Amino acid sequence: MKKSLTILSLLAVLSVAFTGCAAPGENTAASPSSSAQAGSVSSAAVPSGKTVLKYGKSQGPYTVLFEDAIKPILEKEGYRLQAVEFSDLLQNDTALNNGEIDFNVEQHTAYAENFNKAYKGDLTPISPIPTVPAGIFSSKHKSLNEIKKGAVIAVPNDASNTSRAYVLLQKAGWITLKKSVDLSKVKQSDIAENKYGLSFVEMDSLNIPRSLSDFDYAIITGSIVYNAKIDPSTALLQEDILDHLILQVVVKAGNKDAKWAKDTVAAYHSDEFKSYLKKNNKGLWFVPKELQ
Repeated sequence: MKKSLTILSLLAVLSVAFTGCAAPGENTAASPSSSAQAGSVSSAAVPSGKTVLKYGKSQGPYTVLFEDAIKPILEKEGYRLQAVEFSDLLQNDTALNNGEIDFNVEQHTAYAENFNKAYKGDLTPISPIPTVPAGIFSSKHKSLNEIKKGAVIAVPNDASNTSRAYVLLQKAGWITLKKSVDLSKVKQSDIAENKYGLSFVEMDSLNIPRSLSDFDYAIITGSIVYNAKIDPSTALLQEDILDHLILQVVVKAGNKDAKWAKDTVAAYHSDEFKSYLKKNNKGLWFVPKELQ
């Protein structure tokens, strides 16, 4: 009798022990919510903290580059990306400043600073990204040497791109800017010498390509060149991109140290992204030294 009780007790202990162990390769009592989460990120390890990232999407090469090359890297790390479309960068930045999206990749430092000043924003650039240079284009002339007295030049009318246009015109040798001027804040009034007596028409960047035949020459920024399907190799002169004009990943200041923000920066600096650029950059992109 005692021997039978001893055997029964031993079986009870072993039963409890095996109930608490799962067989190799099995999940223990996964809830429906945890199963759904695992399925949404495939086999990638889910990063701690925020996993669903909303980004502002505008028409242009920068979001296309993000979706083609950076989004897949982040998805491998367990993030889910949701695009929110905007018709222009001002709407995009307003949504970012209001916390409706997490980041965008459509602007340079100068634009973000102008937005912050005008709208009391707190947008913060956290990493440079490849940038399409602005250039001088013409449908009437094949060379900068064809410049004539009184030529009419189209120039973007938003502050940051207006300044880069006049800096580019100085590079062309057509004007000379005041020596003391801050190159990030150049205005037409900062021209010290205009030896060809050029006339400048400052207008909305979006309207310049369709009005190109109305001018002798025009300054067209990179994203507009892309959207208008202009061959960038037809630029008669491209700008030397100054630091404040290099495109950036931009977030609200309070998010700059978030893990997801750092992971996004890391994706742009990754070997995988360098490999993508090596295979796909056909002269469109200026790549900052930090990403090379």
